[in-house]
Amino acid sequence: MLPFLTVNCPYCGEPQDVAVDDTAGDQQYFEDCQICCKPMWMSVSLDPDTGEIQLSARSQDD
Repeated sequence: MLPFLTVNCPYCGEPQDVAVDDTAGDQQYFEDCQICCKPMWMSVSLDPDTGEIQLSARSQDD
């Protein structure tokens, strides 16, 4: 089962839960906002020591 993390959309600012594939290591990809449908550039990183997942979202133009 994939973990869910909360991230705020860089466009509309609404928080949303996003499923993150924690088996794929560090990754970047586009995912549409569930509220305003604009593309968010998602960045996932895993701390190698703790296994903690960090998720951030930014606009397509950033």
